[in-house]
Amino acid sequence: MTNPTPVAKTPYSSGHLMCRSTAWGVMGFLACSYFAWISFSHVLRNEYDWPHDSWTAATYVVWVLLLAGSMLDTHCLRERLFFGLLVANFVQGFALTLWRTIPSTQVHNARLGTGVLWTLAALVSLTTMGRGHTVGAEKDA
Repeated sequence: MTNPTPVAKTPYSSGHLMCRSTAWGVMGFLACSYFAWISFSHVLRNEYDWPHDSWTAATYVVWVLLLAGSMLDTHCLRERLFFGLLVANFVQGFALTLWRTIPSTQVHNARLGTGVLWTLAALVSLTTMGRGHTVGAEKDA
């Protein structure tokens, strides 16, 4: 009896979308760092306007759905945390887009909050550059 030839798992079939790929971790870090800088720079320049049009709201919905799907599709805790932070950030943006009478102090707080979320996501993105671990798995194959 012969053993079948083992098939190498691709990163996706192993339950990982980002882990084990330094490029994805670095790109996630750079993108999230850029958006954190944008959020904090709005606060530093006292720019507290927020778009309230339907296209912006629709864009947020699309991003929330895509990121939530990515979060649920992966089995890696670090990737789930990364996508979860992005989902929380985009849900907050969507809510602010719907809130047409939002006071500028609330936008100030939201800009700080989104900056913190982007910063956390950037740091979590760096953790995906190491060896991945799946949810419920003691040992990664």
